[in-house]
Formats: sequence, structure tokens, C-alpha cells
Amino acid sequence: MIDNIIKPLLLEDETYTKIGRLLEQEMAKGLSKTTNPSAKVKMLPTYVRALPNGLEEGNFLALDLGGTNFRVLLISLSKESGVRMENKIYPVPEKIMTGTGKELFDHIAYCISDFIHEHNIQGQHLPLGFTFSFPCKQESLSVGRLISWTKGFSCSDVEGENVVDLLHAAIKRRNDISVECVAILNDTVGCLMSCAYLDHDAEIGVILGTGTNACYMEKLDKVELWDQDKAEPSQVVINTEWGAFGDDGCLDFIRTDYDFQIDERSLNRGRQLFEKMISGMYMGEIVRLVVVECVRTSLMFSGVLGRFKERDCFKTKYVSAVEKDHGRGSFENTKRIIEQMGIKEFTDSDCSALFRICQAVSIRAAKLSSAAIVTLMNRINRPNITVAVDGSLFRFHPRFEGVMKETIAEMYNFGHQFKLMLSEDGSGKGAALVAAVAHRLKNN
Repeated sequence: MIDNIIKPLLLEDETYTKIGRLLEQEMAKGLSKTTNPSAKVKMLPTYVRALPNGLEEGNFLALDLGGTNFRVLLISLSKESGVRMENKIYPVPEKIMTGTGKELFDHIAYCISDFIHEHNIQGQHLPLGFTFSFPCKQESLSVGRLISWTKGFSCSDVEGENVVDLLHAAIKRRNDISVECVAILNDTVGCLMSCAYLDHDAEIGVILGTGTNACYMEKLDKVELWDQDKAEPSQVVINTEWGAFGDDGCLDFIRTDYDFQIDERSLNRGRQLFEKMISGMYMGEIVRLVVVECVRTSLMFSGVLGRFKERDCFKTKYVSAVEKDHGRGSFENTKRIIEQMGIKEFTDSDCSALFRICQAVSIRAAKLSSAAIVTLMNRINRPNITVAVDGSLFRFHPRFEGVMKETIAEMYNFGHQFKLMLSEDGSGKGAALVAAVAHRLKNN
């Protein structure tokens, strides 16, 4: 029976409530000075103390580095016309990605200079926000030390260094532009800032894409790690790094055989276990493993595996496509994808089974995300909260947002209102807004 195979993925409402309580405990460990070193959910202060209030004005630059494409953006803010944005994408050649740190930052400085001259703004002194999507230890708003390279980068002489200092040194070597990086941030913070500019109830930012993470605005008196000035505003955005929730074993009671297989075969074994149950990097592979079990027990495809025997062949975009058949009365997408998997003979019953597997994996991911979001909402405890959300899973999965809204409504405090808001270009616009807020506070 297919029901017996997917049953471990179908969790009770009480279980999601328990997961929320466990996350709250893990967050408390991360915020405590004594337990933070051993905490898996690190709760890192971002040094972003204030959100946009709509009074930010002027021209700001933003950089977005997180892969083989590097973006430079010019963001113009005004109370009358809102946000105007221009950007240009510059490729990062492999020889730069694997060369020296000096070569990388000289390349970045060249791109900034090219962009500034192309837009004829070289006479302006422009504050800049830098979305740097690599693991960093942040020591202030403009000090972030690279912990380790990921995503194919291996530039020498950067790990352990302040990325902003390296950028400023490269800009100084050119001597043809006047730019000051006032903020370094990750994409979660950018997501929040992008929405907060439009909706002042936004205090949570969530990424639901290839990976997952969240940030939220916390009161300083709850952040024992804070060792800076406690003057107003007495708050700071916390980068939870909640993808590592469960790395201490506290979520083993809900992990299935499929989850253990995913982890066993991963490059970061034993780490990011919450992320491995939710994010787009893994959802398709979980579905594939369930299908393999069903085929091996002769419950699907007459025992024929086809391409399903190939690891990582079933992409999360296929999960979204199958889910689009929901309520259609036909299996148009499902049939096409089964054929792409090399299965030539199959029945409507096989299509129904694949749909139910995708549905079970998707619903679990959406409800786990929701339980974690409710934990953050309860910490903030305001009558109206907007949650900024970005990422391919939230954007493109046809039912993810709907399941999240329904689950949060059931779990959240009665009488409190919430809204999920799609963040538009947090890594670009959000970075400029962090710079704009820092500039506003500095000049007040």
C-alpha cells in the first residue's frame, strides 16, 4: 500500500507544535552567551538595527555576489517615486573564482567602475550595500570575515579576512571612483529589508529556495551575544541560521529513512538537517527515494525503475510540475515527467501514486517551514506581522504558499493577523536599503 510508504511523512498537528517548541529552545541556546558555542541554531546578530521607514532618499549602490554571476545595482530612493533600480550582470570567470583574493576584488572593483562610468555617476560619493552570500562571521555592520568559500570559489588569502576591507583596498587601487561599503549582509536580511520598505509591519525574512534560512527583529535585552552600544534603537536583526536546526539530534524523531539516506549521501553529512527536509536542493531527491521504495515493492510502474535509479535525477521543479495537476482531473504534467524518467508503460494509478508522494513531501516541507515561522512570530508577539519570503520554492511551487497560510493560521495566536509577502530582489534592492538605512541613521 502506498499509504504505508508515505505515512512517515504525514505528521500530526501536535507534532508540528512540538517542533515549534523545540526550535524555541534551540534559539534560546543560540542567543545565550554560555550556550551559544555548542548551539546548532547560531542566532547571529547582523548589526542591522533599524528597518526602512520610507524616509530614505538618494542614490545607493548594491553588490550581489553569490555565484558565477556578479551584479552591480544603482538604487534611487525618493518619497515621491519610491524605488528605481538599474543593474548589470558581470560574469565571474572560473580563473577568477579559483585565483587570488586580490584578483577577485580587483575584478569586482573593475565592474563597479565600469557600471559607475556607464551611468555617469562618477562624481557622486555613493554608500554601498554588499550581499555576500558566503559564510561570514560578522563583527559589525561593515565587518564580515569569510569563514569558508562555497559554490566553487576558492580564492586565496580571503578566508578569515574582512571582505569589506578587501573591497575598499581594491577600489583604492583603481583611484577612479568614490564608493564606501557601509554594510555587508546575507540574502535573508536583504529579503526582509526589501519588503519592510513597502510594509512597515515586516519584521521576519525567510528564504525558501535551494536552501532555507530566516532572520527577524529581536529586542537587544534578549541577545546576550550583543557586545556593542545598547542605545536606541534597542533591537537588532538576528540571522537564525535555522537550516542547522536538528543537527544535535532533536529532530530525529520525525526523520524518515529517506531523510537519513539524503544526509548519508550529502557533502555536509550530519549538518543542515532541517534544511534537508525542506529546501529545493533536496525535495526532489526525497520524492525519488520514496518512488524507488514503491517500485521495489511492486507498487508502481510494474517494478520498472527507469531513470528513477539515478541519484538526483528527479528535480524539485518536477515536484512543482506534478503538483500543478492538482484539481485538474487529468495527469498532464505527471505523465510527461514519468516519460522523461524513462518509464514507457504506466497507468493512471501510477500517476496518482507519484502525485501523492510529491504532495506528501511538499506538505511536510511547507508545514515545517510554517511551524518555524510561527515560532518567530510568537517571539515578536505583535498584533500584525508581515513575513517577507523569497526563494524558488515559495515562488514557483503552486501550493506551497497556500499550505503555509493555512498552517500558520491554525498555529498562530488567535486574534493576531499575519501576511506572507513575496520579496522582490532582496539580494539587490535589500542590500541598497540596508545601506540607505545606515546612511539615514548616521546623518540623523
